[in-house]
Amino acid sequence: MQVEEFLERSAERYPDKTALICGSRRLTYSEIDAASNQLAHALLAGGLERWDRVVVYGPNSVETVLSVFAALKAGGVFLLINPTTKPDKLAYILNNSRATALITTERLLSSVVAIAGEVHYLRQILVSGRSEDKALPPIPEKNLSWLDTVCRAQPPRPCPRKNIDIDVAALIYTSGSTGRPKGVMMTHLNIVSAATSITTYLENTPDDVIIDVLPLSFDYGLYQLLMAFKIGGTLVLEQSFTYPRAVIETLIREKVTGFPIVPTISSILLQMELTQFHFPHLRYITNTAAALPVEHIRKLRELFPHVRIHSMYGLTECKRVSYLPPDQLDIRPRSVGRGMPNEEVYIVNEQGVHVAPGVVGELVVRGANVMKGYWELPVETDAVLKPGVFPDERVLYTGDLFQADEEGYLYFVGRKDDIIKTCGEKVSPREVENVLYSHPEVADATVVGVPDAVLGNSIRAFVSLKPGAVATSQDLLAFCADRLEDFMVPKVIELRETLPKSANGKIDKRQLLTETEPATAGASL
Repeated sequence: MQVEEFLERSAERYPDKTALICGSRRLTYSEIDAASNQLAHALLAGGLERWDRVVVYGPNSVETVLSVFAALKAGGVFLLINPTTKPDKLAYILNNSRATALITTERLLSSVVAIAGEVHYLRQILVSGRSEDKALPPIPEKNLSWLDTVCRAQPPRPCPRKNIDIDVAALIYTSGSTGRPKGVMMTHLNIVSAATSITTYLENTPDDVIIDVLPLSFDYGLYQLLMAFKIGGTLVLEQSFTYPRAVIETLIREKVTGFPIVPTISSILLQMELTQFHFPHLRYITNTAAALPVEHIRKLRELFPHVRIHSMYGLTECKRVSYLPPDQLDIRPRSVGRGMPNEEVYIVNEQGVHVAPGVVGELVVRGANVMKGYWELPVETDAVLKPGVFPDERVLYTGDLFQADEEGYLYFVGRKDDIIKTCGEKVSPREVENVLYSHPEVADATVVGVPDAVLGNSIRAFVSLKPGAVATSQDLLAFCADRLEDFMVPKVIELRETLPKSANGKIDKRQLLTETEPATAGASL
């Protein structure tokens, strides 16, 4: 089975059913299927070949949804890029993936124009927006067109299917320890397997209405779309959770049954006065990205007494690993559950030997949901996909430390590396440090994650300046904000005269976190 069949099969079964609600727009399954067919033909007319990468650089929108399925229908591989991504990182991903097509919005076109001369493989750029009486800026050697104009000229008929389930369907770029994002290759089989397992334990049905306030560029947000279309449900796609009350009103008005959240959202919900609202249709709430604080779980259960709350754990390299059945919340609230259906998980020590209950070790995942590997990074792939128990198989070493109880329930302990999970996103300290080091007045810089009740972890930077430098913490925060996605910008920057070093000359992050000496200066967002 291929991922685009989630849409196609639902369009056959429920052609006139509302599949997507996005702002004032409501589209049926047959309308989405026909429109994505037209866009697929437009990509093919623009020269898209089998397995070519199609970058979708835009916000949560109808056009982003159509682009995902159009890329797959045309035999391509889709990449979703957060609209807050800055031009230099956009250029890196376009070149690294060797993308030949880019779909974006009129609002983001200036960022694309700024780096057009630096991207070497891109041939076709489609821009969503109002095309009437508007001229697009010329970009040398790039075929730049309005999306709606080229689609109107194409037939709504299906494209000949080209890919099979072992082919790559998506590249999901995630932060790496080097500071450069890595492309996680997810095959059709990986995505279908993960979506099937998750919809099984959530007991999803065609009657479900799922609200998605998470970015589609975040795999947790993306899977809400994929799973809704797989089961023939309805997706209510929001831009974000920036206006919580409006989202709550939408949730009630559209009779939402499923509400995926991250800890940041739960914190906001618990600060709202929600007792005035009633949620008779809401059936479940899910959480992943970072563990919900136990106090949040308790209060959410009080607020939504009839709602099943699923604590979950996952990572981009396999999408989802475990879930805690709601009836276990009171018994083991700190657990992230056990492995999901059609998957096996276990914990090993440094020698790769299974450990006993209660012993801390690295979590290993075995299943069809495990990624194919990192895009053109064989060394990095071999570091995490290692030989398993059976001959010729490779399993995923997550890099996360866990322990299990006697019944096999998992408890997260910490990460083996220093990747920071904040706002549901993974942030490489090196990437933030690289930006700080690019400031002309910075001598030394390091970035750490600090536990935060709202964000999961907040990003804190420690900086020492060059002699005679006069930059302030606020200057450095503004510098970062101009060059990093919003969730990567440090919450606090502390200026120090010097940063402590370990014996091997590296900045000692642990000492910085344990020091009680006050910062010489500091600022926060």
